[in-house]
Amino acid sequence: MAFLQACCTLIVNILCLPLHLLQAAGLYDIYKRVFPIILNRTSIHYNKNMYDKKKELFRSLSEFNKSGGQLTILEIGTGTGTNFEFYPPGCKVICTDPNPHFQRYLNKSMGENDQLSYERFMVSSGEDMGSVESGSVDVVVCTLVLCSVNSIPQTLREVRRMLRPGGAFFFLEHVVADPSTWSYFFQHVLQPFWFYFGDGCEIIRETWKHLEGAGFSELKLRHINAPLLFLIKPHIVGYAVK
Repeated sequence: MAFLQACCTLIVNILCLPLHLLQAAGLYDIYKRVFPIILNRTSIHYNKNMYDKKKELFRSLSEFNKSGGQLTILEIGTGTGTNFEFYPPGCKVICTDPNPHFQRYLNKSMGENDQLSYERFMVSSGEDMGSVESGSVDVVVCTLVLCSVNSIPQTLREVRRMLRPGGAFFFLEHVVADPSTWSYFFQHVLQPFWFYFGDGCEIIRETWKHLEGAGFSELKLRHINAPLLFLIKPHIVGYAVK
């Protein structure tokens, strides 16, 4: 099976050669203007299928408003703002994303969710959010983002730095499937193409291992099978407390 997987992956890599060359020439960045359009359409389908999972996850957000004032949420990789409808009314949201071309869709989502207070939109990667003061936010949210950051450990270090003591990191991420399944086989075979389609997304990451070793005081993590395409069916969901 391992040999077959390696051969099939090689074939897909060869088929992706034009994409490899475009990236090497710096021309693939043009796709970053197109990707928000694609994600805006796919996010509607994702939210519809994952509505109950998201609602259950974000139900606990208000528990981390220890001061009794305005709950401050920082979202890494806000994208089109599909999580806004699940946030408690009146909370303050700081939006971040490395792709500035999401702004159009983000503004639309903000208008549709005016029960929230939006502080700012920052163009920044998850690994470097130095403009956010240490210990300044109650909650950090990250959904379908750790699959595409350059460094999960560095992103989690930034999360812990920004959270106040007792604050929480909420996550919902697709991960690699069990090695005994065909999903695992096809995830590895199709990863070269998926990387370009998903603007750097990797469907073969064992993200839960990084969360387990990130040094949070408490970690509540569940593995679930999402009602989605088999390639992204395996998910982890939960939150971690600083």
